[in-house]
Amino acid sequence: MAPFSLSTFSPVPPPAITCCSSSPFHRQFQSRRFFLKIERFASVSASSPSSSNPKVVVTRERGKNGKLINALASYGINCLELPLIQHMQLPDLEKLSSLLSSTSFDWIVITSPEAGVVFLDAWKAAGTPKVRVGVVGAGTASVFEKIQPSLKQSLNVSFAPSKATGKVLAAELPDYGNARCTVLYPASAKASNEIEDGLVKRGFAITRLNTYTTEPVSQVDQMVLEQALLAPVIAVASPSAIRAWVSLIPEAQQWDNAVACIGETTAVAAKKLGLRNVYFPANPGLEGWVNSILEALQVQNQLQKV
Repeated sequence: MAPFSLSTFSPVPPPAITCCSSSPFHRQFQSRRFFLKIERFASVSASSPSSSNPKVVVTRERGKNGKLINALASYGINCLELPLIQHMQLPDLEKLSSLLSSTSFDWIVITSPEAGVVFLDAWKAAGTPKVRVGVVGAGTASVFEKIQPSLKQSLNVSFAPSKATGKVLAAELPDYGNARCTVLYPASAKASNEIEDGLVKRGFAITRLNTYTTEPVSQVDQMVLEQALLAPVIAVASPSAIRAWVSLIPEAQQWDNAVACIGETTAVAAKKLGLRNVYFPANPGLEGWVNSILEALQVQNQLQKV
């Protein structure tokens, strides 16, 4: 395989946007993909960042929504921050640094930005041993761009699949001809077994460590929730977040606004929960996520005019 570096993840043409909706207005979008230029949506919202009526609800942990808020603010879109989940460390996290110190692996597989942050802390605690990393997509790869240049000699991000899903990663991860290629997979306890099952079928030896988990936040401000329920679009970055959102919708309320997901995995979870107006980019990442949100806003605006 040709050498691979973080430069592989430099900006690309705007990604395809997929809309999954069963409403009459949306059926026209189901059979085709959109290749969108963000400039096209500059007039999606007339509200300014100071508007009292938010257009988009952002739901990551507080302090992790800044990039998305700033990206949307540049198009005059006001956001409401409503953190839905919190990350909690698990006992396997302590095992991670000691395992990195004592054992070499052919691959370290990282499938989310949070898993990347957790891994980097353990890797530094282990003395920054040389590792080769495979990531699920550009969003996850961006975490590794932030490490000090001197440390990048020891950490080589050298693989991403042709499509940013766990299934494709498991099918395409190179084994370099090794009869028993070894993989360390530090992940969320909530992550499915799709990756290890796929790699085991190909003959890989997998060590999975559940280093953290996600839980719904313990308290939600009811006034903020009431505002969020009225916003045209909610932006979610994980299946845990969309499950937390659905649990907050009052039983008596038929909420049917748009959900803009960071990627396909989260979108599938949203559809399984019965949500209809679901949008997601073909390739997860900030740019694609923003495009999905803008497309959702455009459709919601059209529906309001009908």
